[in-house]
Amino acid sequence: MTQAKIKFASFEEYLTWSDVPENHLEGQFEWIDGELVAVPPESGLDWAIANRIFFLLVASGVVPLELVHPGQCEIQVPVLQPKDAANRYPDLVILDDVHLALTQKRLTVTLDMPPPRLVAEVLSPGKQNRQRDLIRKRDQYAARGIPEYWLVDPGQQLVTVLELKDEVYVEVGVFGEGNYPERETASHRIFSPTFPMLQLTANQLFGR
Repeated sequence: MTQAKIKFASFEEYLTWSDVPENHLEGQFEWIDGELVAVPPESGLDWAIANRIFFLLVASGVVPLELVHPGQCEIQVPVLQPKDAANRYPDLVILDDVHLALTQKRLTVTLDMPPPRLVAEVLSPGKQNRQRDLIRKRDQYAARGIPEYWLVDPGQQLVTVLELKDEVYVEVGVFGEGNYPERETASHRIFSPTFPMLQLTANQLFGR
């Protein structure tokens, strides 16, 4: 395994270097201020939920299998603040047909490509982790022009759907009963502006 101790002058230099077979990196790394920083493995719960969303989306017939990627698609994003990562690995990504040819050699969506149609993040425990998903990634995904962002909260058993409007995300709805069993939305499907024909509920995503 190659140890990531080298600095890169640009994100493009990192991509060129990491495409060389001898430089293969085991695991996932974010490019921050010229250096590669290892991304900690997802928890078993987060991974299970991301994969459940993947299977439910594919089974729905609304999204083709080859366009859905749980946890493996690298997305180049704008660096908005110091210490921002220039690349992210969302827990789930839905690409567009145009990406099939563009990502044949490497499952990386760079800034010169169209944005993915949808990304989803499963919120991890801990203040720092939640701030990253709720604020930093949210701002970067919006700046990248990704039309729809799902925040999946296993602790609250809720799914928040955000839609990009005038370069910022606005809340479409919060779906699931969470800690409020009387919520009428518990039995309602998650509404996706990008995929309005989707028939999924938050309870399905959480395996309830």
